[in-house]
Amino acid sequence: MTHHVYPTSALLGDYARAAAGLVPTVAILTAVPVGTVAATVLGGFTVLFAVFGIRTALRHGTRIEATEAALSASGLRRVSIFWSELDRVKLVYYSTRRDRRDGWLQLELCSGSSTLRLDSRIEGFADLVQASARAAELRGLSFSPATSINLQALGVRLRAAETSFQHRAGEAV
Repeated sequence: MTHHVYPTSALLGDYARAAAGLVPTVAILTAVPVGTVAATVLGGFTVLFAVFGIRTALRHGTRIEATEAALSASGLRRVSIFWSELDRVKLVYYSTRRDRRDGWLQLELCSGSSTLRLDSRIEGFADLVQASARAAELRGLSFSPATSINLQALGVRLRAAETSFQHRAGEAV
């Protein structure tokens, strides 16, 4: 069994971004008389930054436990994905730059109506991806081309890919 959390240092930027948007919009709304249109726009931004801050706090409070049987998240929202019931594994790369040199990965696991999403800032992310890919492989699930590429980029070796490669290499001989 392993335990995984989002470290404070990984989420400081998100907390700072939420505060950088929330504080000025609230300050303007409370200190300066504004018209209806400006109040609506600023109110929308206030809600947006507040929701982002709350989501960051919820992520920070989430604890992930990986066992032989399941991957479970505890916190405000509790979710368990049992490996034996895994329906889908998706690993997506989100780039923050046009040249795709900076960004993060998001792992999405589905089992029935349950969905668990983890981003690459969580401690032990590569281990969680490895365990998820192995479970999917044992269940006979296929990966999208993008997920397969992202798995390879993380260094996850899949038996199906190795078997397919060995089979093709044997045909070439």
